[in-house]
Amino acid sequence: MATAEQSTVTASVPTPSPEEQSLRRGFHLLAFEDALALEERASPRTIEAYRRDVIRCAAFMREQGITKATEITPGSLREFVYHLKDLGLAGTSIRRNISALRTWFRIMLAEGLVTHDPTERLDTPARFRTLPEVLTVEDVLKLLAAPGLDERLAFRDRAMLELAYGAGLRVSEWIGLALKDVLLDEGLVRVLGKGSKERLVPIGRSAIGAVAVYVRELRPVLERGEGKGVLFLNGQGKPLTRMGAWKILRKYVTMAGIEKPVSPHTLRHSFATHLLEGGADLRAVQEMLGHADIATTQIYTHVDREYLRSVHRQFHPRP
Repeated sequence: MATAEQSTVTASVPTPSPEEQSLRRGFHLLAFEDALALEERASPRTIEAYRRDVIRCAAFMREQGITKATEITPGSLREFVYHLKDLGLAGTSIRRNISALRTWFRIMLAEGLVTHDPTERLDTPARFRTLPEVLTVEDVLKLLAAPGLDERLAFRDRAMLELAYGAGLRVSEWIGLALKDVLLDEGLVRVLGKGSKERLVPIGRSAIGAVAVYVRELRPVLERGEGKGVLFLNGQGKPLTRMGAWKILRKYVTMAGIEKPVSPHTLRHSFATHLLEGGADLRAVQEMLGHADIATTQIYTHVDREYLRSVHRQFHPRP
């Protein structure tokens, strides 16, 4: 017979979809919810919020090829937090997500379901200074050269990678681009960023050429009336999804022999870092990234101390 507490939990949690049920098994979500209700005495509202947060994390991990809670690492959790930033979540929401993850792992540890807690060194938004990996220029060149002509969708994949890195786009921005947003004759791409703010970002010859070839040679073949005017389509002629973009990137990272973790956020961060290291003005980089506050750009675009010293020696009147 169900207890009053169990009845309350059951009433507060919607019936999960088949996909969510699969996630629940691999990531021990039922044990998590039971412990929240019966041991933590959490309110139904808190249980529902934490459930959503952990489900989101589990779904993200599955996209990365991680199917069990025991396979989650500190690095994969950091990428999840950067993913939340890419989604535009407020700092308070990200902090709640991190709190849910810490509670989740604490419960799994207590139940003997995992043997380590990867949340121990997970930073909250107020302390974000540990930035994602930055690709070297050499790594970027290897990644961009990875799509070979023997790949059916090579023209699309090359254009996507060139544009993502060449314009420093968030993953949501590059999969949301419309055909009309790419102004090839002007060397610009029109981007709808956070808060529906529009910005124009210049793109170089390599990106222009790759997109032009894709639009001319492959996209008309893929388009079957369901493209909705979106630039990047999947093999079935429908707009590319976030999961699809992640899979494509991961495929070519592997093909390029790049061993460090790479996400769409890594390409965006590399874009900004490479611009700054090449001598670009911080305000210009801020504009291209679409940041309202230059302090955000400074966090995204760390420059090593030696580079700063060299700039100071070169330009300061009293070096």
